[in-house]
Amino acid sequence: MDYELNLTYLTLDGYVELDKYRFVYFVIMFTAYILIICSNSTIVCLIVIHKNLHEPMYIFIAALLLNSVLFSTVLYPKILFDVLSEKQIISYQACLFQYFIIYSLGGSEFLLLAAMSYDRYVSICKPLQYHTIMTKTNVSIFLFLAWFSSACHFAGLTILNAKTKLCNFSFKGISCNNVIYELHCVKSSVITLYGAVGLIYLVILPLLFIIFSYTKILIITYQSGREVRRKAAETCLPHLIVLINFSCLSVYDTIIVRVESNFPKPAYLIMTLQTILYHPLFNPLIYGLKMKEISKHLKRLFCPARCN
Repeated sequence: MDYELNLTYLTLDGYVELDKYRFVYFVIMFTAYILIICSNSTIVCLIVIHKNLHEPMYIFIAALLLNSVLFSTVLYPKILFDVLSEKQIISYQACLFQYFIIYSLGGSEFLLLAAMSYDRYVSICKPLQYHTIMTKTNVSIFLFLAWFSSACHFAGLTILNAKTKLCNFSFKGISCNNVIYELHCVKSSVITLYGAVGLIYLVILPLLFIIFSYTKILIITYQSGREVRRKAAETCLPHLIVLINFSCLSVYDTIIVRVESNFPKPAYLIMTLQTILYHPLFNPLIYGLKMKEISKHLKRLFCPARCN
């Protein structure tokens, strides 16, 4: 069904009084965006430049950080423009595009974390076969499948949303996430089913695989010596922290927003800021501080005289 052009604009109702502190919000959000881009890009560049970081684990980390850069680049320019604008609007096509990018990257993140857990499993439980299994070709396949399968699923979901009739043209939020379902005249059973299938193979199955992988690692390390346990803790703990953090945000977005719960506005705002601000800054902080080799290169970069 075709929509008239005047039905393709949505009003973004904010949670803060932009008129009073417009430039303060702009400076805060602009500073956050620069920090996100610089912190994530710095580690990605270190991984690309230094040959000793050309290992599968670091390549997957670079992919996760690249996701954060793309995610922030889709959101922040529009947010900054809205902060300075008297009226916050976005075309429905642009909203769907934002929705597609956000969830494509989110879906790929779980698959990348699953690939990282498999990499750690092979490294710790099958060390003699590691270089045979985790070849450059296999790593490239894992990366392609993570991004491509997620993009294909959400491309289909975006097309279904584009064909659904709208009855509401305003929503409360600063990004086009699951709240766009509140704009539909009726809930589509096809979209619900399609979304449930994606939830199973992009979230639940990867999570089960991750749990299985780390359980096997835990069993092996418990039966091994102190050095194996130290290596496992050093390389696996950052991944688990990132996984728990991202899973909590995903649960909030998938369940709380989708069921249209009467969530308190302050809590809603805090969780939204967690998604757009905390998570993109959290990943480079964890990997920069907790991953020994990355931390070593960061120290050499920022304090060369003292660290050499």
